[in-house]
Amino acid sequence: MPQGRYVEDEFDRDTDYIEDRITEDGRDGWPVEPDRYRLVVSRACPWANRAIIVRRLLGLEDVLGMGVCGPTHDARSWTFDLDPDGRDPVLGIERLQEAFLARYPDYPKGITVPAVVDVPTGQVVTNDFPQITLDLSTQWTKWHREGAPDLYPDHLRAEIDEINEWVYTEVNNGVYRCGFAGRQASYERAYDRLFAALDRLEERLTQRRYLVGEQITEADVRLFTTLVRFDPVYHGHFKANRNKLSEMPALWGYARDLFQTPGFGDTIDFAHIKAHYYVVHSDINPTGVVPKGPDLSGWLTAHGREQLGGRPFGDGTPPPPPRPEETVPAGHTVTA
Repeated sequence: MPQGRYVEDEFDRDTDYIEDRITEDGRDGWPVEPDRYRLVVSRACPWANRAIIVRRLLGLEDVLGMGVCGPTHDARSWTFDLDPDGRDPVLGIERLQEAFLARYPDYPKGITVPAVVDVPTGQVVTNDFPQITLDLSTQWTKWHREGAPDLYPDHLRAEIDEINEWVYTEVNNGVYRCGFAGRQASYERAYDRLFAALDRLEERLTQRRYLVGEQITEADVRLFTTLVRFDPVYHGHFKANRNKLSEMPALWGYARDLFQTPGFGDTIDFAHIKAHYYVVHSDINPTGVVPKGPDLSGWLTAHGREQLGGRPFGDGTPPPPPRPEETVPAGHTVTA
C-alpha cells in the first residue's frame, strides 16, 4: 500500500523518510564502503525500480548487494518470500520491518522500499528514495564501472531537478491521486491533472529523445518507472483511462526506446508489478483477481527514436547483461 493520508478525499503521500545519506565523506556517519550495505527492493515498486536501474547502469553490483522482496506484503512489511526459507540470505531477516526496528524500536512510519541497510548492524540507513539514486550517482563514483554514464551531470542538474520535481508531483504521484481518490470530484481533478501533464510530456518528447540533454539522465529513470506500469496497472486499476500509453505516440516511442536500452527493460517484472497492485490494494480490487492482459509484445517493436539524435549513454557504454541471480524470471517480462 502507498504510505499516505487523505486530505479532503485526495491522496497525499507521506514523504517523511529517514534522510540519512551514505556519502563519500561519511558526513552522516555512513561512509561509502564496498560490501557494507544492502539495497532492499521489490521489482513491483516504481520507486525501488529506480534504484535497481541506476545500480545496473552504474555497475555497482560488485559493491552494493541487492535483496529482492516479493511483490506483495501485509500491513506490517515487505517480506523476503522469494528467498529460501523466506529470509534474506545476507541480512538473515524475514521482513524488512526488522531492519527498521533494529534502528528505531518504536518506528511509527511506513516500511518502504527501496531501503538501504547496514549489513554489520542490520539497521536501516535510509529509505529516502529520491536521494538514494542521486547518491549512487554522485557519492559512489569511485566504484562505478568503467564506462558508467553520468546520470546527473553538473551542468544539467538544475534542469534535471526542475523536471524531476514536476514529474514527481504530476505524474509519478499523479497516478496514485487518481487511484486513491476518495470521491468522484477528487478523482476527476486528479485525472485531468495527470493527463494535462502527460500531454505536456508528449509535446516535449516529440522533438527530443530524452527529457534533459542528449543522453539518459536521472530524469528519464524517474519517468520511465511510471510509464512502464501505465498500461498494465494504472490505466485500469487506477482508472487513469483517458487513453493508454500505447496511444500517445511520443511517450510510447520514448518508453519503448528506454525499455529496449540495457539496464531498463531487463529490470522489469510485469508479473510482480501486476500482482502487487491488484493483490495488495484490496480496497480498490477486493477480489484480488489479477488481469491476464495486456499484450506486452509491443514493448519490443521498433520505436524510431534514433532519428532524434542523442546517445543513450553519452560518452559511456551500456552495462553488461544482468547477473543470472538478478535476471527477471522467464515469463515475467518481454524478451526477444
